Amino acid sequence: MEMQFMETMVLELGYALDTFYFLMCTALVMWMAAGFAMLESGLVRAKNTVEILNKNALLYGIACIVYLVVGYNIMYPANPVNSVIPGIDFLLGADNSTADVTAGGDDAPYYSAMADFIFQAVFAAATMSIVSGAVAERMKLWPFLVFAVVMVAVIYPVEGYWKWGGGFLYQLGFQDFAGSVVVHMAGAAAALAAVILVGPRKGRYGGNGEVRAIPGANLPLATLGMFILWMGWFGFNGGSELKIANVEEANAVSKIFVNTNAAAAAGMVVAALVARYLFGKTDLTMTINGALAGLVAITAEPLQPSPGVASLIGAVGGVVVVFSVLLMDKLKLDDPVGAVSVHGAAGIWGIFAVLISNPDATFTGQLIGTVATFAWMFIASYIVLLVIRAVMGLRVSAEEEAEGMDLHECGMHAYPEFGPEHVNR
Repeated sequence: MEMQFMETMVLELGYALDTFYFLMCTALVMWMAAGFAMLESGLVRAKNTVEILNKNALLYGIACIVYLVVGYNIMYPANPVNSVIPGIDFLLGADNSTADVTAGGDDAPYYSAMADFIFQAVFAAATMSIVSGAVAERMKLWPFLVFAVVMVAVIYPVEGYWKWGGGFLYQLGFQDFAGSVVVHMAGAAAALAAVILVGPRKGRYGGNGEVRAIPGANLPLATLGMFILWMGWFGFNGGSELKIANVEEANAVSKIFVNTNAAAAAGMVVAALVARYLFGKTDLTMTINGALAGLVAITAEPLQPSPGVASLIGAVGGVVVVFSVLLMDKLKLDDPVGAVSVHGAAGIWGIFAVLISNPDATFTGQLIGTVATFAWMFIASYIVLLVIRAVMGLRVSAEEEAEGMDLHECGMHAYPEFGPEHVNR
């Protein structure tokens, strides 16, 4: 009897520790919403600051609501139609995950089902946050928020089901530990569709291939945003291990933290070096995006590589993001914060970098997973955005763009003490 009591206590303590760890990682990922908000508000002009902050705040709230109502049950359906089409259900049931925790064995739950839901909800919000920066300074607020509803309710959960919900990509052996493709490239694909449909900012591109810089208003804020995202990524990757309450899992989580940090540091330094070589100056925006690209790249497999290999993966991500930003401008695809390059190009590199260290990954599996996810996210987003454009419009008028979205969309300025001549520059 005493032995049984001790075993039960060990199981319950492990369950409590794993659940607590999961919830703390959720809090870190939620904090990434602040990182996106600070990064994007720092990289837009002063006259568009309030509007981009509104986008980031409201998309988080909307994402949490619609993922609770329907998104989670599409991504993790109780009764899927098949491996491609998930089932549909609404709202959450009771949290019964503790019912058999004392039974032991491989089937015993090791964390609360509610902890799983909230962790997945903040991932859904992070995916939508990728889109907001790419369409900054010219896409209307409320059409963007309508798109957020559809994106988080249906578009993202469907492709999430394909991998993390047990769908055909999972069955195929597609390997994506924490979401280089499932989250980051997926968000970038949706962002690319929006960038194409709303078009570039006025004055961004001139004749003969000229690219005109449009500096952000607050680079200290953008740098703060980068560090907040970096911090949140420990929860993003570390939480995706799902467990910590034994020696093996604790060591795995520790290695994930080390590799995540190493990739970010290497990506940042290498991007700065590449920018210095190409431009003769150390461009801070490239430094920031290099760190984020390193983080995106290692997200697909932060456990298997050695810290040295993780650094290499992050370093290549830093190179990739610089040249991707330049390619986007050559194609006249205006992305004010480099979201498509950071999350898309680096995400694609990261998913194939899995082949370096994960023996379960195959080139074919990684390719099919990447192509299928990109095609679904881009095409579905493009169609939904076309409908929204026909009904509500997507882009503000030329006058509103010139005077600033803060005034026309929100009726206020972020920095009123500087006066309109500063805000509207």
